[in-house]
Amino acid sequence: MQIALTPRSLARSLIVWGLVAFFLVGAVGNIAAPEPIAAEYARWGYPDWFHHVTGLLELAAAPLLARQVTRRNGAMLAALVMVGALFTLLANGDFDHASAPVTVLVALGLCLYLDEKALEARWEGKTF
Repeated sequence: MQIALTPRSLARSLIVWGLVAFFLVGAVGNIAAPEPIAAEYARWGYPDWFHHVTGLLELAAAPLLARQVTRRNGAMLAALVMVGALFTLLANGDFDHASAPVTVLVALGLCLYLDEKALEARWEGKTF
């Protein structure tokens, strides 16, 4: 079976793998928590172990996003982390950095939308 490479399928793959990479890198950064990251969590008022929770949630989201059958669950988990990040940034007046979680939330929504369109195309016997 040969998979057709279309602009939509390419965009979908790029978004998915970009999100997987984003959450893997974020997980490593939050679990390792070099001093600048640990200082940010402290400045935001989180306990000193909370960066591990964030990192583990990101680490769980990445492989779920990678597989289409678990992508919806991964997107929901990833969105939960990003909404938490957004609220943290807004509550602390860090408006300059709020665009990053918003961008990731948009990418998650677009990813799910393109998955749905691919599924519809498959049902109709069309190329996505």
